[in-house]
Amino acid sequence: MNLSLPEEEVRRLCLAQGVSISAIEPLQSGGTRLVCTSSAGAEEMRLRLRGHLIEGDVIRYRFYRPSANEN
Repeated sequence: MNLSLPEEEVRRLCLAQGVSISAIEPLQSGGTRLVCTSSAGAEEMRLRLRGHLIEGDVIRYRFYRPSANEN
């Protein structure tokens, strides 16, 4: 899902809800792309963050490599 929130806030909210992250990346167009490891976790975050969901197309980086300290 694409969210209009900074990456650190998305990480914090997932941690608070016990939702594990499969992939997370900043969006070139602003905001954060979040992929949860389970559909239940994704639905939980969709419900909690529905006011921050980005509708429609977003611009992603062509190639994104997480920094060494990201899992």
